[in-house]
Amino acid sequence: MTDLSGKVALVAGGTRGASRAIAVELGRAGAFVYVTGRSSGTQRSEVDRVETIEQTVELIEQAGGKGVAIRIDHLERDQVDGLAHRIDREQGRLDILVDGIWGGDAYLGWGKSIWEQPLNETLRMIRLSIDAHLITSHYLFPLIIRNPGGLVVEMTDGTEEYNANYRAYGSLGFYLAKATSHPLVKGEAAQTKEYGTTVVAVTPGWMRSEAMLDAYGVTEDNWRDATKKVPYFIISETPTFTGRTVAALAADPDKTRFSGQTLSSGQLAKIYEVDDIDGSRPDCWRYIDEVQDLGKDPDPTGYR
Repeated sequence: MTDLSGKVALVAGGTRGASRAIAVELGRAGAFVYVTGRSSGTQRSEVDRVETIEQTVELIEQAGGKGVAIRIDHLERDQVDGLAHRIDREQGRLDILVDGIWGGDAYLGWGKSIWEQPLNETLRMIRLSIDAHLITSHYLFPLIIRNPGGLVVEMTDGTEEYNANYRAYGSLGFYLAKATSHPLVKGEAAQTKEYGTTVVAVTPGWMRSEAMLDAYGVTEDNWRDATKKVPYFIISETPTFTGRTVAALAADPDKTRFSGQTLSSGQLAKIYEVDDIDGSRPDCWRYIDEVQDLGKDPDPTGYR
């Protein structure tokens, strides 16, 4: 059983999707979890969905854990600085930092060239991903490195191998937003090595997030109905799958062996023998790699 009793975690951008599930699983394992994001019960972010940081904390508590929701815009330096001081004042430590800040789905611009995509949308994606992650690292790393054994997880989309080449189905801004995570963790790992900190990037597979289920008109209970129209959806996974794998990584006393790497939920599940909620063990990126090796389109659906 994964045991994180006594640990303090911050899940930045923990409003929905994989980050929400990670927050829940860290709390279930015994960590006290700070959940931040821009979507609260009083104000929605530009993503304009119903999920809130308070709901994430409710799920943590239902899982037997403890946490607190704090509305933070991680692009606002003063707010992030204040968050760091609050955690230091209340806990005196930070053991796990999961940076799942994003919120740029409205600006993806599928199939648009750089001159076709509105420049403000391209730059907004960069701000929401690269800038927000750097700001968060600047203010929270002093807490993380205080004690040996800290873990930093930069959430991304796609393995390092997959993102090594331009992702032609998306936009240049989206490609940069996600591919930058790989050199980011290499640099952060190098700078924190002497403090015994582990820094990794983690990518889910084809995730049945709240938004994805809505897009296909299904729920988690009947998600297989979507495979009638999109057969490849059968390789999808729940956000909980990523949550369980990250919790297992956080509890690993030898996790430093992964520092500087990009890991997928499928890879971590194999290492830690973690299953999804239905007992399966999906590995989306391994499937895509195999299909590419056969010279086929890895995603006829246009999703990836």
